[in-house]
Amino acid sequence: MKIFGIPIFPEQASTFAADVDALYFFVLATCAFFAIGVAVAVIYFGIRYHKKHDGEIGARIEGSLPLELLWSVIPTIIAMVMFGWGASVFYHLRRPPAEAMHIYAVGKQWMWKFQHLEGQREINELHIPAGRPIKVTISSEDVLHSLFFPAFRTKMDAIPGRYTELWFEAQTPGEYHIFCTEYCGTNHSGMIGTVKVLEPAQYQAWLQGGSMEGTLAQRGAKLFNDLACSTCHLDTGQGRGPSLKDILGKTVDLQDGSSAIVDEGYLRESILNSQAKIVKGFQPLMPTFQGLISEENLVALIEHLKSLSPNATTAAAPATGAAAATPQPAAAAVEKK
Repeated sequence: MKIFGIPIFPEQASTFAADVDALYFFVLATCAFFAIGVAVAVIYFGIRYHKKHDGEIGARIEGSLPLELLWSVIPTIIAMVMFGWGASVFYHLRRPPAEAMHIYAVGKQWMWKFQHLEGQREINELHIPAGRPIKVTISSEDVLHSLFFPAFRTKMDAIPGRYTELWFEAQTPGEYHIFCTEYCGTNHSGMIGTVKVLEPAQYQAWLQGGSMEGTLAQRGAKLFNDLACSTCHLDTGQGRGPSLKDILGKTVDLQDGSSAIVDEGYLRESILNSQAKIVKGFQPLMPTFQGLISEENLVALIEHLKSLSPNATTAAAPATGAAAATPQPAAAAVEKK
């Protein structure tokens, strides 16, 4: 966006960028109108009614109920308009469509690492198709970061030990900036990247390059076996840990008498802190894997566990729960024995 040829705002490159800008300019214009009005009134009354000679006493003013009601009701109405409009935009920003393409992002000093479900992995670069909703599940491998796509008018913090998410739908092919907007250390300003929005056919051609390691879920399956998770978590449920087959989205009973819904947050916590929630009927035998695997491998393990529940309605639901701050193995992902 340019004013008199000078770039003021990033271009509007997502479906809701115009909505965010409209709300922003409305709030800005409203605040500017009242700020200027108050300033002009202060200056005018200061000049018009200034003290002209010593001993002068101003006229007594009793007040005006209609005027007081007016300056109370009008700001209230304007505030409610801002609230309603803002809530509507926020609701849209925070509810990704069910058909959104899923990508994982990991923040690390000082880079952004992206993983596609098809297996492609990128650093400080993200390829996506135009005209398709994209959901990004975000985590951090070290400190607090914040993933910001200026042209798409969306950002979200990357918090150690938990998942957050954002979504957008890019409309126009091209290249757009990625920034970290949370100070994260000495090279914070260098934590930048590029989104490359491609035509759908071009994106499919890019995907053909493929990953030699298979899909994200396939990588997770290999890790699941390498970490010996499959020796405890048997599909029959007769192992030392609970069966993970078709478990996503279900409610499990815990030894302390409480229950928990199995989502990405639960899986993450079970991998990183296996003693936090122990499934009823199992012993706390699973070791803690915190710090033993990278955040990217943790994501792969969780994606594999999700693939074991193909009919789960919450398969793509982001985890908002806490997990230990550093990534860990997933073998026992839900073991919580």
